[in-house]
Amino acid sequence: MRSRVRRFAHVLERTGLAMAGAAAGLFVAALVGSSIAVLTTQGFLLIMMVAGATGFYLGIDTPPLPFHEPHEESADGRAGGRIDAAEFLSAVGTFLAALTAFVSVGVIVLRENPHMFWTAMIMAGWVAGVTMQIIAGAIARMRAR
Repeated sequence: MRSRVRRFAHVLERTGLAMAGAAAGLFVAALVGSSIAVLTTQGFLLIMMVAGATGFYLGIDTPPLPFHEPHEESADGRAGGRIDAAEFLSAVGTFLAALTAFVSVGVIVLRENPHMFWTAMIMAGWVAGVTMQIIAGAIARMRAR
Protein backbone atom coordinates (compact mmCIF):
# COMPACT_ATOMS: atom_id res chain seq x y z
CA MET A 1 0.00 0.00 0.00
CA ARG A 2 2.73 2.39 1.01
CA SER A 3 4.69 1.95 -2.23
CA ARG A 4 1.58 2.69 -4.32
CA VAL A 5 1.07 5.93 -2.41
CA ARG A 6 4.74 6.86 -2.90
CA ARG A 7 4.54 6.03 -6.62
CA PHE A 8 1.35 8.06 -6.97
CA ALA A 9 2.94 11.00 -5.14
CA HIS A 10 5.98 10.78 -7.41
CA VAL A 11 3.82 10.70 -10.56
CA LEU A 12 1.79 13.62 -9.22
CA GLU A 13 4.97 15.59 -8.54
CA ARG A 14 6.37 14.84 -12.01
CA THR A 15 3.07 15.82 -13.62
CA GLY A 16 3.16 19.12 -11.75
CA LEU A 17 6.70 19.74 -12.96
CA ALA A 18 5.63 18.93 -16.52
CA MET A 19 2.74 21.40 -16.26
CA ALA A 20 5.11 24.08 -14.94
CA GLY A 21 7.44 23.39 -17.88
CA ALA A 22 4.55 23.59 -20.34
CA ALA A 23 3.43 26.91 -18.85
CA ALA A 24 6.98 28.25 -19.04
CA GLY A 25 7.18 27.16 -22.68
CA LEU A 26 3.89 28.91 -23.37
CA PHE A 27 5.21 32.20 -21.96
CA VAL A 28 8.42 32.02 -23.94
CA ALA A 29 6.48 31.12 -27.10
CA ALA A 30 4.07 34.01 -26.56
CA LEU A 31 6.93 36.48 -26.25
CA VAL A 32 8.92 35.11 -29.17
CA GLY A 33 5.81 34.73 -31.33
CA SER A 34 4.80 38.33 -30.69
CA SER A 35 8.15 39.50 -32.06
CA ILE A 36 8.70 37.01 -34.89
CA ALA A 37 5.61 36.76 -37.08
CA VAL A 38 6.58 33.37 -38.58
CA LEU A 39 6.44 31.85 -35.08
CA THR A 40 2.91 33.02 -34.33
CA THR A 41 1.35 29.62 -34.90
CA GLN A 42 -0.42 27.10 -32.73
CA GLY A 43 2.13 24.51 -33.81
CA PHE A 44 4.98 26.62 -32.44
CA LEU A 45 3.12 27.10 -29.15
CA LEU A 46 2.51 23.37 -28.91
CA ILE A 47 6.15 22.48 -29.67
CA MET A 48 7.39 24.91 -27.02
CA MET A 49 4.92 23.57 -24.45
CA VAL A 50 5.76 19.92 -25.17
CA ALA A 51 9.49 20.68 -25.02
CA GLY A 52 9.03 22.45 -21.68
CA ALA A 53 6.89 19.66 -20.26
CA THR A 54 9.37 17.02 -21.38
CA GLY A 55 12.38 18.92 -20.07
CA PHE A 56 10.88 19.66 -16.69
CA TYR A 57 9.50 16.12 -16.35
CA LEU A 58 12.78 14.38 -17.20
CA GLY A 59 15.46 16.80 -16.14
CA ILE A 60 14.61 18.28 -12.77
CA ASP A 61 14.65 15.17 -10.58
CA THR A 62 17.81 13.36 -11.69
CA PRO A 63 19.46 11.15 -9.08
CA PRO A 64 23.07 12.28 -8.48
CA LEU A 65 26.07 9.99 -8.56
CA PRO A 66 27.19 8.75 -5.14
CA PHE A 67 29.38 11.30 -3.37
CA HIS A 68 33.10 10.53 -3.14
CA GLU A 69 35.46 12.34 -0.84
CA PRO A 70 37.62 14.89 -2.71
CA HIS A 71 40.85 13.50 -1.21
CA GLU A 72 40.35 10.16 -2.95
CA GLU A 73 42.61 9.50 -5.89
CA SER A 74 41.74 7.73 -9.09
CA ALA A 75 43.80 4.93 -10.65
CA ASP A 76 45.90 7.43 -12.63
CA GLY A 77 46.83 9.42 -9.52
CA ARG A 78 44.56 12.42 -10.08
CA ALA A 79 42.30 13.67 -7.35
CA GLY A 80 38.73 12.32 -7.35
CA GLY A 81 35.58 14.44 -7.52
CA ARG A 82 34.25 13.82 -11.00
CA ILE A 83 31.61 16.17 -12.29
CA ASP A 84 28.25 14.44 -12.64
CA ALA A 85 27.17 15.37 -16.19
CA ALA A 86 23.49 14.66 -15.53
CA GLU A 87 23.40 16.74 -12.36
CA PHE A 88 25.32 19.61 -13.98
CA LEU A 89 23.16 19.64 -17.14
CA SER A 90 20.01 19.45 -15.04
CA ALA A 91 21.06 22.38 -12.86
CA VAL A 92 22.19 24.65 -15.69
CA GLY A 93 19.27 23.65 -17.92
CA THR A 94 16.69 24.27 -15.21
CA PHE A 95 18.24 27.64 -14.44
CA LEU A 96 18.27 28.71 -18.11
CA ALA A 97 14.72 27.52 -18.77
CA ALA A 98 13.37 29.16 -15.61
CA LEU A 99 15.28 32.39 -16.24
CA THR A 100 14.01 32.74 -19.80
CA ALA A 101 10.45 31.98 -18.67
CA PHE A 102 10.75 34.56 -15.89
CA VAL A 103 12.09 37.21 -18.26
CA SER A 104 9.36 36.39 -20.79
CA VAL A 105 6.61 36.83 -18.23
CA GLY A 106 8.17 40.11 -17.07
CA VAL A 107 8.37 41.46 -20.60
CA ILE A 108 4.78 40.43 -21.34
CA VAL A 109 3.37 41.86 -18.09
CA LEU A 110 5.31 45.12 -18.39
CA ARG A 111 4.34 45.34 -22.08
CA GLU A 112 7.90 45.93 -23.15
CA ASN A 113 9.11 45.46 -26.71
CA PRO A 114 12.65 44.07 -26.52
CA HIS A 115 15.08 44.36 -29.41
CA MET A 116 15.11 41.34 -31.73
CA PHE A 117 18.54 40.35 -30.35
CA TRP A 118 17.10 39.91 -26.85
CA THR A 119 14.13 38.00 -28.16
CA ALA A 120 16.50 35.66 -29.99
CA MET A 121 18.61 35.29 -26.82
CA ILE A 122 15.50 34.36 -24.82
CA MET A 123 14.58 31.76 -27.42
CA ALA A 124 18.14 30.40 -27.53
CA GLY A 125 18.30 30.25 -23.72
CA TRP A 126 15.01 28.37 -23.58
CA VAL A 127 16.03 25.85 -26.24
CA ALA A 128 19.44 25.31 -24.63
CA GLY A 129 17.96 24.94 -21.15
CA VAL A 130 15.24 22.50 -22.11
CA THR A 131 17.67 20.49 -24.25
CA MET A 132 20.07 20.25 -21.30
CA GLN A 133 17.23 19.04 -19.07
CA ILE A 134 16.17 16.36 -21.55
CA ILE A 135 19.76 15.14 -21.99
CA ALA A 136 20.29 15.11 -18.22
CA GLY A 137 17.15 13.04 -17.73
CA ALA A 138 18.23 10.61 -20.43
CA ILE A 139 21.73 10.21 -18.93
CA ALA A 140 20.35 9.64 -15.43
CA ARG A 141 17.82 7.09 -16.61
CA MET A 142 20.36 5.18 -18.71
CA ARG A 143 22.80 4.84 -15.82
CA ALA A 144 19.99 3.82 -13.44
CA ARG A 145 19.32 0.68 -15.52
